[in-house]
Order: sequence, then C-alpha cells, then structure tokens
Amino acid sequence: MPGMIPDDVFALRYAADLSVSPDGASVAYVVARADRETNSYVGTIWLAPLDGSEEPRQLTFGPRVDAEPRWSPDGSRLAFVSSREGKASQLYVLPARGGEARRLTQLKEDVGDVAWSPDGTALAFTSRVCAEGGEEEDERRRRPRRFTRLQYKLDNEGWTEDRPKHVFTVPADGSAAATQLTFGDVEDAGPAWSPDGARIAFVSARHPDWDTEFVTDVYLVDATGGEPRRLTRGGGLFEGLSWSADGASLLAQRYPSAFDDPRHTQVAIVDTRRGDVRLLSEALDRNCAGQGPAGAPRWDGDGVVFAVEDRGNTHLYRTAADGSGTPRRVVGGELAASGFDVAGGRLAYIASTPGRTNEVFTDERRLTNMANEFVDARELCLPERFTARSQDGAEVEAWVMRPAGFEAGRTYPALLVIHGGPFGQYGNGFFDEFQVYAAAGYVLVYCNPRGSSGYSEAWSRAIRAEGESGGWGTVDFDDCMAVTEEAVRRFPFIDGDRLGVMGGSYGGYMTSWIVAHTDRFRAALSERAVNHLGSIFGSSDQGWDLVSYAGAMAYDDVKPYLRMSPLTYARDIHTPLLIVHSEEDLRCPLEQGEQLFVALRLLRRPVEMVIFPKESHELTRSGSPMHRVQRFEIVLEWFDRYLKDAAPSG
Repeated sequence: MPGMIPDDVFALRYAADLSVSPDGASVAYVVARADRETNSYVGTIWLAPLDGSEEPRQLTFGPRVDAEPRWSPDGSRLAFVSSREGKASQLYVLPARGGEARRLTQLKEDVGDVAWSPDGTALAFTSRVCAEGGEEEDERRRRPRRFTRLQYKLDNEGWTEDRPKHVFTVPADGSAAATQLTFGDVEDAGPAWSPDGARIAFVSARHPDWDTEFVTDVYLVDATGGEPRRLTRGGGLFEGLSWSADGASLLAQRYPSAFDDPRHTQVAIVDTRRGDVRLLSEALDRNCAGQGPAGAPRWDGDGVVFAVEDRGNTHLYRTAADGSGTPRRVVGGELAASGFDVAGGRLAYIASTPGRTNEVFTDERRLTNMANEFVDARELCLPERFTARSQDGAEVEAWVMRPAGFEAGRTYPALLVIHGGPFGQYGNGFFDEFQVYAAAGYVLVYCNPRGSSGYSEAWSRAIRAEGESGGWGTVDFDDCMAVTEEAVRRFPFIDGDRLGVMGGSYGGYMTSWIVAHTDRFRAALSERAVNHLGSIFGSSDQGWDLVSYAGAMAYDDVKPYLRMSPLTYARDIHTPLLIVHSEEDLRCPLEQGEQLFVALRLLRRPVEMVIFPKESHELTRSGSPMHRVQRFEIVLEWFDRYLKDAAPSG
C-alpha cells in the first residue's frame, strides 16, 4: 500500500469550524478540500445529529468556500460566510432544513466574526473598510499609502492602516443594508451580543498609542450605535468573547502582557460592570489558547470549556466559572483538538490524530468518516514518543516516525524537522508534511525544545536573553542536537551519516542556526526563516516584538540581535542549504531569505533559493494547492540529492 505523495494534497478532506445547535441535537461543520481544476479551496457546510442516529448530510454546495456556520437562537436558521458570488466573502442565512440561502451583505471586503442577536432578528460581524480612494484596483492609479501607525500591515492580509476592520450589524431578513457600528483608524474584532440585545462587546485598542503598546481591551457599544465604552484597562490582549446568560460576565481568552513573550494565554472572566478580570486556568501552567474563533472558550452551564496545549496534544478542559475547584480534563488522549462548541448541554469537537485528518466527535464518538477513503488507501505512519537529555540535563520530549514500507534490518536517512513559533508545539495531530516525507523513505525526528508551548511557562521562556540564557540559538540548539544524537543512538534503523535538517519560520531560523554551528547534517532546508534579526525588527509585520527575546529594542542595543542572527555566522556554513521563501511573506519578509542566500553565494557555498510567487507566510498551510505540491516535490528532490543519491542504505 503506498504512502502519501505530494499530489495527495488534492485527496485530503477535513472538518473545520463547527457549531452546535441551541438544543444540542445537531452540529454544523465545514468540510474543506483543495480543488485541482480551480487550484483553490472548497468548503461546504454539513449537518450531523449528535446522537449518531443518521448519517451526516450536506447542506451547501458549490465550487467556492462556505465557512463559519452559526445557528440562530431558535435553531431554525444557519448564518454563514461564502465567496460564492465574488472575491470577497459575504454573509448569508439559510434555513436549517435546507433551501435557498439569502445574501445579506454587499461589501467590498471579507465578512467574518459572525454573531446572532439574542432575538434572532440581526447579526453582527466584522469587515474591513477602505479609506477614500482605497478601492481603486489599478495600482498605477492608486493614491500613495500614507502611514502614521506602527501596525500598518499584516501577513496574509496586506496593507491594513487604510482599510481598518470594524463592527457592523445587518437585519437577518435582508430588509436593509449593513450598518457600520464602529469607526476610526483602529482594528475591531470579535463582536458578541449581550443577552438583552442592547449592547455588543468587542475587542479593540483605542487609546492614543494603541499601535505601539500592543495591547487590546474589551469595549461595549450600544447595538444601535454610539461611542464605544472601554471596559478593561490594558495590560494584555483579549479575544474570543461571549456573554454569560445573566449578562454579568464575559468569557474570554487573555494573553497577559505585551512585549513579554512568551506567556501562557489564560481563560478569563470579565465583569461587565467594573471591567475586573479574573483568571480561571492559571493552576494548569499550560497554554490555554484554542485555534481561532472555533477554539475560544465556551460557556457550559455554570462552567466553561476551553482548550489546553499539553505535551504535543491539545485537550479540552472544564472548570467552574466562579473559580472554585480544579480544572478537569473532558477530552484527552493522543490527539489535537482544533475546534469545539457547547450548546444544549452537549459538547462537540474537531480533532485529528497522527494517522487521521480532522473529524467531528462528541462524547468520545466519531460522528464523521470523511478520511476513510484516504486512510484506507494509504500506509500512514505513526510516531513513537521518546525523550532525550540535553547538555544541561533537561529532558526534551521527542518523536520518531518510521518510513512507509519499513523493513527491519535496513537503515534509512533521517530528517530533523523543527517547528515554528518558537512558541508552538509538535505532537499528535495529522501533519501532511510528515506523511509525505515518511512515504518517500525518510525517518522523521521532531521535538519540542525549550521555547515551545505545551509545557510550563518556564520552559517556554527559557530562550529569552536574560539570566543564564543568551536567547535564541542557546538551549534550544542544545535540545535539538541532543534529540538528534539520542535518536541515532536509540533507533538502529537511522543512518547517522545521512541526516538532514529542516524547518519553517522559527524552525527555518533554527535550521540556519544549526548549520552555522555544526556540520553534523549532510543537507538542510531553511524555509520562510528569520536570518537577520536586526533587519526583521523593522521589516516584519510584528518584528518589533523580538524585544521579548532580545531584551532590548534594536535601536537601543543591536548586539543581541546580531548575536542571535544566523547571518552573522554565514562564514561557518558549509552544509548544502536550500532557502525557500514566499514573495509576499510579511511575517518573515523575502529579504530574510535573500540576506543569507547572497552571503552564501558570495562565499561560494552550496546554496540555492526558491521563491514562490503570490504566497504569504502561510504557503504550506493555505497557499495555492499547486504550489504546495510543487514545494513537496522540491523538498524531496533536494534531500534525495544529498541523502539518497550519495549513498545506498545499509
């Protein structure tokens, strides 16, 4: 049975963004896939009974993306956003029993953050608003952009200062056009209606220097419009708002501080009268951050349910809303939950495992089987967990994945793959990259070195330039190398003379750093990397936040930025290096790849650079499907050249 090949990008089906009906009887969710003919993505909305009494049924059809299904309060209708009638996603409402969808908006930009009013007569949402002259499509005629704010661009969004995001409302019956509720050169997000329908809470930053302080607050605005009132008073970042049934509290995710990364996101209760904030999840010492709106904490009677990153897994926990008792795990195991919802006393969630893409579950029962055809036709590889002891004695959690068609007694080339972030984690979700490389005959080795999420906050903050640590490229480097050597020692099927290393974003940084500090690897691939921290400080959409790791602003002290930059050590790089970057990456701009490529080419070192046009930092996740296939082919050709063609297996 074959393993996963690059072209299988078009064979994957997976669940996304679910919503439980108010009575707890049904769940609406999105089935997403890549379409070969249009080289784009398709999303359709499906319904399934939570008791498993019937097979799921498809509710929407078409060649575009339908997303964000949201039930009306009485459960009779579903709101959703769709790009079915143009470039921008618009808001639609559809009878839950099926029928014709009614379009509610005619806006120039995408609609998102959809929320029903409690009486079901209106919906709130967000959309970007272009400044005067900003709608000109001919770039040669467009007025020059003029910026006064630090946060003027965002990866995968483009220029943002002249098209800020604001809150709108619209009647659910389509009887009137959408009304803009908030204004100004600010970013508004996550509207949530109060139980009486009189107010809308949302997240924003509206103090004079909001762009340089990098904090957000909860605001309240009358549902009929008016001046927003600031409820909380700074010191962190909020998102994922929802009201308690009595209107006295708001549930939210709260990141505790700005310019002090990394810190654990916490589950918070906000008093809607005084703005006081009470945290519910501190006792866990884990990052409690779900993925996007579908992963925000949810009310469940007198308690709340929330996501927790834990040692390569993403689990769901429940705790009392009044802060009494200890949070308890309600969904566990070797899995990665990526979205969930609670309504009518029922919990549904989306999760993947290393050998299966995202499916919909409830009460430990799988409700969907969309991955069956793919899984049944391929040999998918599963990881084995192990630990390595780093240079200073720290234990590092790691995994090894044997190649498809594994034969005892043979040895295989191995790839050390390093995750991005650095505040992120590898673990037990489905990862298409690992399956493609394993199917191509590679052993995969991956880990969560210091700096990763999913462990204690002290573990995550161990690579800040403070105390005994010198920042990036210190104990994280030691951890990655310890895992590599332990894997070679422990697993005799790994050929220790045929090792490659690769990673993206911070993982690309660490790849560049590793080959600048050791010749242990025969080939390397550094993708969308940070290579010059002093340069990215001003060229990235969020580069200034590197102060959290460097300990000073680059204009005050550039030395830690240069010390942590792989470019500084370019003369020490001898390992063949492939640099992959995206043309429109605003998180780690193209110049970061060019800096290292130019240096290594001038040094006449073995280096190549591949640039993907019209792609952002999200190439490997949501980029053009064809580009994702081509990237896989380029990666495999590179490593085959150095790790397979040069020497036969033992």
